[in-house]
Amino acid sequence: MKPLIGITSSIDVDEQSSTVGTDNIKAITRAGGLPIILPNFLQEEDIDQVADTIDGFYATGGYDIDPTLFGEEPHPNLGLITPERDRFEVALIKKLLEQNKPILAVCRGCQIVNIAAGGTMYQDIYAQMDQELLQHQQKAPKGHGSHYVQVETNSLLYDIIESRKLKVNSRHHQANREVPSTFKISGKANDGVIEAIESSKHTFVLGLQWHPENMAATGDITSLRIYQSFIRACQK
Repeated sequence: MKPLIGITSSIDVDEQSSTVGTDNIKAITRAGGLPIILPNFLQEEDIDQVADTIDGFYATGGYDIDPTLFGEEPHPNLGLITPERDRFEVALIKKLLEQNKPILAVCRGCQIVNIAAGGTMYQDIYAQMDQELLQHQQKAPKGHGSHYVQVETNSLLYDIIESRKLKVNSRHHQANREVPSTFKISGKANDGVIEAIESSKHTFVLGLQWHPENMAATGDITSLRIYQSFIRACQK
């Protein structure tokens, strides 16, 4: 039996629809998982049932995150937020962390996992970080690796990719700021932006600031290995 992977959906406010990029679905499928797209439930009993049913959770990218979730009010550069999705993902992630179920989270997903676990984030890195930054909203094609990440050797991410340096794509203006005590930073860009976090308490909880699904779609083997490692963790 293939592991059942719950995938969060992005809310399209204008069209009143829930969407998931096909590269996300293809990445999970190619790695051996059975993807199930999740709407944004709000009833606690529904969230409990989802948490009990899925073998693993894949948190995808999307719009900005409500800053009141981490004790701040909106910065002028905060973009569109979808509070319904925020509430659903935070509630589900907390349940899954309690159950020690595998989580892979990309871009916005990396941030919402951190917030659910008790961390904080930058609402806009260009306005809130003091140093000169790289281009984190690349103008290159989605699957093109545009900058490098330095990977910590004593980490899950290093065990997966077996390299201290990784070229990644980049489409974000928010990023994690502080991580909770049960998490650690396992990758940073050369400008200091946090690019990878992971739990030191759970079997497999990995957050990546980039979009490996787009790189996997171009045939990038390292990106595919990330998904394969996630699916293997979901089979245990």
